[in-house]
Amino acid sequence: MGGVEPLAERLRPRSLDEVLGQPHLTGERGLLRRMLAEGRLSSMVLFGPPGTGKTTLARLLAEGVGRPFLKLSAVEAGLKEVRQAVEEARAKGGLVLFLDEIHRFNKAQQDALLPHLESGLLTLIGATAENPAFHLTPALRSRLRLLPLRPLGEENLLALLRRALTDPRGLPGTPYEEEALRLLAQAAGGDARFALNTLELAAAFGKVDPKSVREALGAERYAMDRAGDRFYDLVSALHKSLRGSHVDAALYYLARLLEGGADPLYLARRLIRVALEDVGLADPLALRLAVAAKEAYEALGSPEGELALVEAAVYLALAPKSNSLYTAWKKAQEAAKAHPEAEVPLNLRNAPTSLARALGHGKGYAYYHEDKEGSFAQRYLPEGLEGLRLFEATGEGWEERVRERLKALRERFREG
Repeated sequence: MGGVEPLAERLRPRSLDEVLGQPHLTGERGLLRRMLAEGRLSSMVLFGPPGTGKTTLARLLAEGVGRPFLKLSAVEAGLKEVRQAVEEARAKGGLVLFLDEIHRFNKAQQDALLPHLESGLLTLIGATAENPAFHLTPALRSRLRLLPLRPLGEENLLALLRRALTDPRGLPGTPYEEEALRLLAQAAGGDARFALNTLELAAAFGKVDPKSVREALGAERYAMDRAGDRFYDLVSALHKSLRGSHVDAALYYLARLLEGGADPLYLARRLIRVALEDVGLADPLALRLAVAAKEAYEALGSPEGELALVEAAVYLALAPKSNSLYTAWKKAQEAAKAHPEAEVPLNLRNAPTSLARALGHGKGYAYYHEDKEGSFAQRYLPEGLEGLRLFEATGEGWEERVRERLKALRERFREG
C-alpha cells in the first residue's frame, strides 16, 4: 500500500503541470503560471470546494518563487500565531503565509495582517471553501486577489485515479476495473482528495471494482456542511428549479439535500415559501398542499414523510407561476414607508364613540352589500394616493381569471 502517508498526500502534484482541473490559473496563460514565470507572487485567496488543490497550489507557488512557507489553520491560530509568523518572517527576510480556513479569522485577526501585507513582509495565501466576499473585511479583500478554484470534472478525476494506480508514489500494480474508476469519479463530486482516499480504501479489498468502490463510499459521500456555501447553493438550485418549472432538476436537488442530511422541515418551509412567492395566485391550492406536506412530514418523519415533500415539490414545479403577490407586497411596503402619515378618509374610519361620529368618522360610508354603486363611488385611499396601483395580475393559471376581474373592478372605481 506504499508509505504511511495517505494516498492523497503522497500524490500531491510536484509542479503546475501536474495540477488538474484549474486551467484558468495553471494553464499556459493562467495567472499563477504567469506569476511564477515573472518570479513575483501577489497575496491572494484561493476559494473553492474541498479537494480542488488549494493547499497544493500554495506550496507550489512558495517553492516557485523560492520563499519560506509557513502553514497555519485559522481554526486553531489567533493573534499570537500571527505575531509569531511576523517574527519568523523578519528573521527570514519575508515568507509566504498560508492561512487555511481564512474565513474563520475575525476582524481583529484580519486587521493584524494588513500592515505586514502592505510592507511586503508577508505574502498571504488564504484558502477557504466559503465565499470570501461574505467573510473577509473590505480592507483585507482590497489587498488580495480572489481566485476561484473549480470542482474537478469527471475526466480530470479519471485521469487522477489512473495516475494513482500507475505512479510509484501511489498504488502501482493494484488490479482495477475502468467501470469502478468511473463510478468513483462520478461519486466524488469534483473532490480530488475524497476520490483518492476512497480509492485507497477500495484498494484495501484487494481489487478496485464496483463492489469495493461502493463499500468504500458508504454513506459519507452525501455529507455536507449545513451552514456552508455548498448547502445554500443546493437550496438555491432547488428553489430556482421549482420556480423555473424544471421538475427533474427540482427532484435531483431535493434528493441531494435530503441525502446530505438537510433538515426536512427546513426544506418543507422552503417549499411553502415557493408556493407563496413563485406560484401565488396562479394556483391558490399550492399553498395548501405545501403546508399539508410539512404537516405530513411532522406526522410520519423519515423516510416515509419525505414522500410528502416530493409530492409538494413536483406539484410546485408543474404549477403555473406568478409573483404578483410578492411584487405587490414589496410595492405596498414601499408606499407605506413613503407615506407613513397619510390620513385615512373619514368614511373609512372607525366610529365606536359619539365623539368619533361627531368628528365625521364613518360618515358617508356606503355598505357594499346594500349600495354597490355607492361603494364603488366612495374614496378608499388617502388624499394624494388616489391613483396608487400596487397589485397587477400578470401570472398564469387561475390568475388569468383574476386579471379580468381586476380590470373590471378598476374600471368601475374609475367611473365612480
